[in-house]
Amino acid sequence: MRSQDTAGTSTGGTDPGQVAGRRLLIDGKLVDADRTFASLNPATGEVLGYAPEATIEQAAEAVAAARRAYDTSGWATDTALRIRCLDQLHKALVEHREEFAELTIAEVGATAALTQGAQLDGPIAIVRYYADLLEDYPMTEDLGNIESRGMLHHRWVEKEGAGVVAAIIAYNYPNQLALAKLAPALAAGCTVVLKAAPDTPLVTLALGELIANHTDIPAGVVNVLSSSDPEVGAVLTTDPDVDMVTFTGSTPTGRAIMAAASGTLKRVFLELGGKSAAIVLDDADFNMAAVFASFSMVTHAGQGCALTSRLLVPNSHHDEIVELIKTNFSHVRYGDPTDPKTYMGPLISARQRDKVDGMVQRAVAAGATLVAGGEKVDPGFFYTPTLLTNVDPDSEIAQEEVFGPVLTVIGYDDDEDAVRIANNSIYGLSGAIFGGQDRAVAMARRIRTGTFSINGGNYFSPDAPFGGYKQSGIGREMGVAGLEEFLESKTFATPAAGQAG
Repeated sequence: MRSQDTAGTSTGGTDPGQVAGRRLLIDGKLVDADRTFASLNPATGEVLGYAPEATIEQAAEAVAAARRAYDTSGWATDTALRIRCLDQLHKALVEHREEFAELTIAEVGATAALTQGAQLDGPIAIVRYYADLLEDYPMTEDLGNIESRGMLHHRWVEKEGAGVVAAIIAYNYPNQLALAKLAPALAAGCTVVLKAAPDTPLVTLALGELIANHTDIPAGVVNVLSSSDPEVGAVLTTDPDVDMVTFTGSTPTGRAIMAAASGTLKRVFLELGGKSAAIVLDDADFNMAAVFASFSMVTHAGQGCALTSRLLVPNSHHDEIVELIKTNFSHVRYGDPTDPKTYMGPLISARQRDKVDGMVQRAVAAGATLVAGGEKVDPGFFYTPTLLTNVDPDSEIAQEEVFGPVLTVIGYDDDEDAVRIANNSIYGLSGAIFGGQDRAVAMARRIRTGTFSINGGNYFSPDAPFGGYKQSGIGREMGVAGLEEFLESKTFATPAAGQAG
């Protein structure tokens, strides 16, 4: 798209009030909308910039462009072009890494340290992974001959892109979520309409600008929208020209998207909520387990679907472990995310902070003990690291996703009790366990979740499938499985004597 007119666009500038000129990307052109909406810096509460408010008509235009690009261009069949464009996108992201880091810190409230991982550098690595995977991934499989009706028949399978993909992302890790959908979809030969999260539109629009200015991705193959109007998202989930919806966000919204997509039987990928448990066994290193439980829970102010927000501890060691976590929470430095010494930034909005605080206050009213935290801090949308004990495993705070820096401690009697409590959830996204290796692995296999950390092991990387059981979602993102989510299989057969395959 490097030949497109980009006059008036902005490639940088992240000071409050200075992020201007971001545009939608529709059919290869960077375009404006008649109205805009504000994006706030969550660390200050001030307006960072304004994003174009895409209309329903512009969403339909984007879908039509993606449909046209899939059906009439060579994108879906030209593997070499797709590899080259992914290479270009990776190079552009590396070259503009600092601009994206500044914008991610300012708009998302992520710390500088987080941009070195899942907020930016990890997502950039996803693009590299799929560009390399596509070099060797087999798009055909020979099934050999069979005899049927007195004849030999040769069969083979070819894989092709699923078609037009609507990708709808959440606010917490916008670069990760966008690129974990966009890179494999493009590698598969799909065309995409990417909708930014209303709370963090600017960084996703910047990705659209990067694609327009620095890659040869053909017009219509990637379209990027921003809007605060739910009806724009409804267009993407119901338009018959959309073949597949990939969504990351809350489970209630995922249910609504699944229902909306059912009208046209779209393929649906859902990466939804979590209420994951970390189990500390009685033979664990309590200090190590407490460090993991404490500092992982306040990563990005607890705004992570796979964070282990329930800590299950042996009743016989309950008070000892609680004291360790309380001490660790007291050392968490929160505040300005641009400060390299800051460990925890703000929640995304006043609305989200009020939700978190409301859940904490209701938990205390229901009988939980507030050991630490539970305080709002201004300016910005900060909430102190919060520790709750005496939590009923069936209570709201133990069952519902908080999406804030809140850790609940639940005691258990024995291994069977721990497994029961861990599985007592509608969710099944992640989990963790600490203890003797063989015992820990055996228990981990009994927990119904899609990912699991044993004694601090890190599973999260571009080549590792990520997703959940139960109401944590459908399908897997990243890894080979992430590519195959966007592929269809077509089986061919021809008489063996004249085979063309």
